[in-house]
Amino acid sequence: MYDDLSLEHFMEGLIKRNPHEPEFHQAVNEVAESVIPYIIENPKYRQAGIIERMTEPDRTIIFRVVWEDDEGNIRVNRGFRVQFNNSIGPYKGGLRFHHSVTLSVLKFLAFEQTFKNSLTGLPIGSGKGGSDFNPKGKSDREVMRFCQAFMTELYHHIGPYTDIPAGDIGVGSREISYMFGQYKRLAHQFTGALTGKSLEYGGSHIRAEATGFGNAYFMEEMLKHHNDSMEGKVCVLSGAGNVALHCAQKIAEMGGKVVTLSDSSGFIHDPEGIDEEKLAYLKELKTVRRGKLSEYAETYGCEYYPDKRPWSVACDLAFPCATENELDLKDAKALIKNGCKAISEGANMPTTVEAMHLLQEAGVIFGPGKAANAGGVAISGLEMSQNSMRLSWPAEEVEKRLRFIMRDIHDKCALHGKEGDGVNYVKGANIAGFIKVADAMLAYGVV
Repeated sequence: MYDDLSLEHFMEGLIKRNPHEPEFHQAVNEVAESVIPYIIENPKYRQAGIIERMTEPDRTIIFRVVWEDDEGNIRVNRGFRVQFNNSIGPYKGGLRFHHSVTLSVLKFLAFEQTFKNSLTGLPIGSGKGGSDFNPKGKSDREVMRFCQAFMTELYHHIGPYTDIPAGDIGVGSREISYMFGQYKRLAHQFTGALTGKSLEYGGSHIRAEATGFGNAYFMEEMLKHHNDSMEGKVCVLSGAGNVALHCAQKIAEMGGKVVTLSDSSGFIHDPEGIDEEKLAYLKELKTVRRGKLSEYAETYGCEYYPDKRPWSVACDLAFPCATENELDLKDAKALIKNGCKAISEGANMPTTVEAMHLLQEAGVIFGPGKAANAGGVAISGLEMSQNSMRLSWPAEEVEKRLRFIMRDIHDKCALHGKEGDGVNYVKGANIAGFIKVADAMLAYGVV
């Protein structure tokens, strides 16, 4: 295991142990590129087999979820929880309900969460879970029955000192509410076993806004580090959910101009900028009516491009906030050609490895998701603190703490990613996140 720690040899072994899991392979490869050279320079990590241990989940739980639809049909889905690493705190990470959920996707997300949670500075480990159940098109009663059936099995494996799930794609406040109600019913306890709860029963202010706000804050810190600011910058965003809409809101407050948003059907291009009034319309359109972005284009007289992504639009800054691998090599070339100066990832691994390398080689400042989108889990961690202390901080206090955490994450990345006069934020995030977890694992001995 220790004779050859080259990236190629390490990845060959990992792929052999985890066949048919391309998303997981991609996530590990992106980290290993930065971390393996650091391990070779610091033999204590190599001798303890830290990278081999860190890429193997503590446990993977797979279970059947049986529920009844409104027509009385019995439906069967598959549930998962990947408890990846609890070296620095209890497992922490979202639940995703979507037809694309597989073990590979969840292992990739949980592995990324190890570094993201470490970077926040909070005492939280990493995990991820979910189901191939898709809440879209289901009635509230169907979603409730599924969530209750899902939690009936999951509650055996979670708790405020063991594993604290949160929301993710397909899991919003409605789903969290149903699951928390079932957990409380089964455990006979009112404890902070989930985050993302409503304010009425232990939730935190600005949880919905946190990932988007944090992403904008991280971009602001990167620009400030390079003697620049958000003021007057033309920004292209993908996505039209919580992350993208709140990122757009904060960018506008900082003086930037957001000109695109996208959904699964296409993207809008509004050269005049998406201001406060337009954002209010979009929030109602996407979160209440669950409508299409084409309606925005019709209302405000801008262009709508069906079945396309926004990366060909000329911009100063780009914020991929939709989904995995949405920004590929072709898109990277378009962004470089159009003068994009910096990218801050609001989604999990939205840029392919090839595209990321090309952007970095072209001198584009690149903020990886494990750092730039850590705002959501940071507020989840703060929700855990509030639950433990039986208190609730006002929104201003929570956002102040979020702002500090994102600045601290940036500074860690800048410290460990310094290369000449610039910063390799990918390298910095990976090494900074690695050190804290690895040192804890060393302290425990061989476990």
